[in-house]
Amino acid sequence: MSNPMLGAVAGAVFGALAVAMMLPMEFPDKRAALIGAFINRFSIGLVIGCVTMPWPGWAIGLFFGLLLSAADAIITKAYAPILIVGGLGGLVIGGLIHGWAGR
Repeated sequence: MSNPMLGAVAGAVFGALAVAMMLPMEFPDKRAALIGAFINRFSIGLVIGCVTMPWPGWAIGLFFGLLLSAADAIITKAYAPILIVGGLGGLVIGGLIHGWAGR
């Protein structure tokens, strides 16, 4: 399987996990919040799968996980949960797709 396809699959799994974690929470517009969270987490996986950099895979994942989560964290002012989940998810996806060691 190609790296972009692995990224799409990993992003879909990550998005589903994020939505599952958010289901018990209350939001003014719950449907929009869940769709937004899924799209954000899916995009983290997809971007990590599509990018090629000379960094270790975990660093690529951590970087893009934090970068793509930053806007949501700023908008919602829920910095810690969004950045921690995005960073950890990106770290795992990057390590799985690109490897854990440097190149």
